[in-house]
Order: sequence, then structure tokens, then C-alpha cells
Amino acid sequence: MHLDVVQLRRFYYRTQLGRAAQRALREAMAALWPSARGETVVGFGFAAPLLRPYMAEAARTLCLMPAPQGVCPWPAEGPNVSVLVEETHWPLPVGFADRLIVAHGLESCARPDALLEEMRRVLAPGGKVMIIAPNRSGMWARSDATPFGYGRPYSAAQLDAALAAHGFEPERHAAALFGPPSHRRFWLKTHQLWERAGRRLGAHRLAGAVLVEATRTVYALPRGRRERARASIEDVLAGLAGRPRPAPDGARSHRAGAGRAEG
Repeated sequence: MHLDVVQLRRFYYRTQLGRAAQRALREAMAALWPSARGETVVGFGFAAPLLRPYMAEAARTLCLMPAPQGVCPWPAEGPNVSVLVEETHWPLPVGFADRLIVAHGLESCARPDALLEEMRRVLAPGGKVMIIAPNRSGMWARSDATPFGYGRPYSAAQLDAALAAHGFEPERHAAALFGPPSHRRFWLKTHQLWERAGRRLGAHRLAGAVLVEATRTVYALPRGRRERARASIEDVLAGLAGRPRPAPDGARSHRAGAGRAEG
């Protein structure tokens, strides 16, 4: 289930809890990705609040918003970089992005496997993706007071398995939103205390959001398979040139033995 972009924007930019959540998520991301200098950074879902820290130093920044959610102009100042896209068909060439941030995207998608394949297609070899999703064991996934209470929550292990099944190598985990998902003044005043305590204690199971960093893998053939592949190509080329290649030792000895048996 997708929330409307108006609801997402209102939460992150018009409520105190949303601004506190934005700050906590940015701090968790900065610990993993302190810089993206000279890189192409793409966000999908409603990743605009998390893209802003990278805009000044990134070579390019692009914010993709899925059609079921809707799109809003972003940023408020300067040229617009937000685009309305189909969930699993992005208007980007293969290997376009160096870094990809997915927030409020995977948990809401009706076809998560197809979305993961599209993420792999758009990400450059060796590029990195950061997925931010509701934590299935946290309080925020059990409350509809925030966007993290909608869609399919995940554990870090579930995200790892989904990423690994689609050609990504999970590398690092982080968590954020340790305080209660409440708009009440007392909990808002203590939000930063909850965040510092949660990070210090490593209480990831209690967090409202789980963050998983993964790298798009580029597989190489094992040594034995590379040699066999090279040998087969040489055989084909030699045949096309009309130059017969000597048979392997095993094949020659087999034919010699067969000849002696017939004689």
C-alpha cells in the first residue's frame, strides 16, 4: 500500500515527529555514507529528505517517485530533479547510478522482486544501494501514526536475503527511530536521547527503521571455467580458419588404444 505523496511530505516537513525522524535517518546514513563526492546519486520512493545532504557534492542527483504514490516538485529551491516513474520500469540507462537510496519504496511495492531487478539494472557495477524500510520488530511498524506503519515491514536478515537473491552483496546494517512513534510533546523532547541511547546500545531490534547497505556484485568465472571457455573459443576460431587443432592427450590415447584393439 502506497501512501500519497501529500501525506509523506506533510509528515516529513510539517510535523515535529517527521522532522525528528528525518534527522535521525540522516544521521544513521551519514555514519555509513559520509560522502558521495563526484557520484551520481538516485533516490526512489520518497527519498527526497535523505538525498539533500548529498546534493551539494554529488555530480548528479535524481529523485524517482513511483506512480501509485504521486510526485511533487523537489527541491523547493532551484531546478526540479524529481520524476514520476513506473515502479519497476525507470527511464534510466543501464549502470546510470553510483549510489541508490530506496526509502518508502520496497515495502510498498506489489512486485518487490521486479523492483530489486530494476535496482540492479540501474546501479553501476560495484555501485551501492541503501534500503531504508520499517523494522518488523520495532514499534513504528505497529502504528499508523507515521509512514513506517504502512506496507510490508522487514528484518535486516530478510532484506539481506532479498538483496542476495538479486545479485547484491549485503555489507553493513544500521538502525534509526528508537523512540516511540508519538506526536506528544514529551516523547518529541526526548527523541534525540532515545536515538543516542539506541545507537550506543546497538538495540537494532527495537528501532523503527532498518538500514541495509549492499553492493551490486560483478561475478567472474572461476579459473577452471575461464580456461575451458577460452579453449572452446579457440577451437571455434581454428575451425573457421580451416586449421585443425590437435586433440587433447586423453582423446589421442583413447583413439590409439581403440586402434590397437581393432588390429
